Amino acid sequence: MGGVTSSIAAKLAFCPPSPSSYRLVSDEVTGLLLMNPFPHRENVEILKLQTRKGTEIVAMYVRHPMATSTLLYSHGNAADLGQMYELFIELSIHLKVNLMGYDYSGYGQSTGKPSESHTYADIEAAYKCLEESYGAKQEDVILYGQSVGSGPTLDLAARLPQLRAVVLHSPILSGLRVMYPVKKTYCCMFMFSFFFVQNIDKITLVNCPVLVIHGTSDEVVDCSHGKQLWELSKEKYEPLWLEGGSHCDLEHYPEYIKHLKKFITTVERPLSSRASTCQSENQSSDVEMPRQSVDRREKPPRQSVDRRVKEKPPKGPSKKSKLRITFEQHLDRSRRSVDLHDKARKSVDQHHQIERGRKSVDRLDRVRSE
Repeated sequence: MGGVTSSIAAKLAFCPPSPSSYRLVSDEVTGLLLMNPFPHRENVEILKLQTRKGTEIVAMYVRHPMATSTLLYSHGNAADLGQMYELFIELSIHLKVNLMGYDYSGYGQSTGKPSESHTYADIEAAYKCLEESYGAKQEDVILYGQSVGSGPTLDLAARLPQLRAVVLHSPILSGLRVMYPVKKTYCCMFMFSFFFVQNIDKITLVNCPVLVIHGTSDEVVDCSHGKQLWELSKEKYEPLWLEGGSHCDLEHYPEYIKHLKKFITTVERPLSSRASTCQSENQSSDVEMPRQSVDRREKPPRQSVDRRVKEKPPKGPSKKSKLRITFEQHLDRSRRSVDLHDKARKSVDQHHQIERGRKSVDRLDRVRSE
């Protein structure tokens, strides 16, 4: 009974585009696999990957020359690689990351039928390709899960302890209401509860920074799903709740790419320098650490300034000393002018005395002559 229920739920939950939005063709000259109708790009490779479930899935790898991180993107329910192609190119350019996207079994040109267990095998094949073909290391990989893609993303993230980061875009808390609004029968709700119900448990096993992006007006997966998953994550990063955003339009908001850039820049830093941005639920001291470090940075400069003020000798006389010097100089000038005046007066007096002596001598000479 459980297998039948899961099969019915899978049929209702997975809605791959029909027909596929692209075709696979082989270049006659190079033999490279191409996605028609998209032109060949030097930095884009189209691949076919074998999964442990025996299906063959289509993947695309976008290379960025300055990338230090690789984004493994699990797309939403009603989409395939052809519809995601341009977005993947843009994300690689703006975020400066290598990016791998893939189609689930039964999507696009991938073989097989879509199911929850197949999505787990699909993402494993994509991650294995990143390691073996492109040399990606676990600590350089960021898993990105959109909507239904949050299921395989969290399943893999829970098994990779050294993962760099996880992004959950309109994620599903449980399988309930994966594709439909609230107004559905209880039977339908019961069947959906078997689908990705483990998300609520697996998020607690993820040991890297988690960013959650959700629209507040999501009509398919209510925003409460994203908020609860964010609350349950160990290492929370500032979430992005896009006001008025629905289930399929968040990429059109300017805040979307801006917040993603900030997140990737943060997780690419050394672990010690990003502690102020990513909060750990088990370590409440993480919230206080930035404040203490700021206090430590603020205090030394003040002390050093005080020392400079105390130890550094004054460059010149103070205002009082300047006034004192000016006043003394004024007195000195006054004394000098008085002395000069006295000297002048003395010289005048001496001159008068000499004149008087001459006149008296002249008078004596005249008396004698008479």
